[in-house]
Formats: sequence, C-alpha cells, structure tokens
Amino acid sequence: MRLFAAVVPPDEVLDEIAHAIAPHVGQVPGLRWPDRATWHITLGFFGEVPEAALPELEERLARAVHRHPVAHLAFDHFGAFSSLRRARVFWVGVTGDSMARLADSVKAGARRAGATQTDEKRFHPHLTLARAKIETDLRPLVESLEGFSGSPWRAERVRLVRSHTGPQVRYESLAEWALAPSTRG
Repeated sequence: MRLFAAVVPPDEVLDEIAHAIAPHVGQVPGLRWPDRATWHITLGFFGEVPEAALPELEERLARAVHRHPVAHLAFDHFGAFSSLRRARVFWVGVTGDSMARLADSVKAGARRAGATQTDEKRFHPHLTLARAKIETDLRPLVESLEGFSGSPWRAERVRLVRSHTGPQVRYESLAEWALAPSTRG
C-alpha cells in the first residue's frame, strides 16, 4: 500500500484558495491541476508499506500525533519547487505554529513500524495545487497572486491516507487521530 500522513484543512479555508486560483486554473500551459478533493498538507510520505505493517504503523502514528498540540495556521503565500523559474510544483505555503516536530515524529514512527521508503526531505509545510511534467516559469502566476492572505485555522487531526495511483489519483483515509489540546485559545 502506498501511504502518507497528512493534515486536511477545513473546507472554508480551501474555499479561499480555490477562489484565489480560479482565474488561473487551466491558463498556464503544462500545469495539471489535481481535484480539490485531493488537497492536503503532507507530514510524511511512507511509500509502499506492507499491509502486515499497518497495525503497528497505526499504533505508532497515534502515539506520535497525541504528543503534539493543535497547530494554529494560515495559508499566506504562493510558491514553487524547485524554483519559480524552473517549477514542477505550484503550492500555497503555510505559516503559524511549526509543524516540523510533528512531521519528524510521524516519520520516525513510520520508520519504526517498517515504512522503509519514508521521505527524508526537510519539511516545508505547503499544499500542492498544480504540477508540471517539464520545468515551467511560474513567476507571472505567483506574482499575480501576491498579497493573498488566508484566514487563520486550526490543524486538529492527522490522517493516514492510502494513495491509489492510476489515470485518476484517489485517496482513501485509513485512520485519523486528534492532536493534543492546544495551550492557547
């Protein structure tokens, strides 16, 4: 099973992003815009995980998630990987409470449970909005979206998600855990 852990933002903040990018969807040659139903913030990508490892993975992820508080976040800028000039991924960035320690804990728990393909890249909180097969200059797109500032929201839960690949990517939520209560309002 191809698995990852993610935070799924509330619909109302996703509505703000959808509204901001709506004039641009389909307007940039080479960009593929995935269905909004697939939008999420990846905390850890685990690759192919044997089904036999799933019970221990769920147990370890539950423990990891419960150790971290609810995060207060907002979407507030657009960017691209690897750079604006040579982009393959267009994203919206996340600011607020750091989720790096949560991401590290989730990935460590997954490794201990047997997820050997766990991604070790430095965590950069973002929500992917579009992808390109070849490097694309996204400077005009990002510049046209300058000044975007989304409403604050709380990341309260983490999901374990199975990715079904193919012509139409589909995600299936396998489990979900609540983060610890926040110490702030």
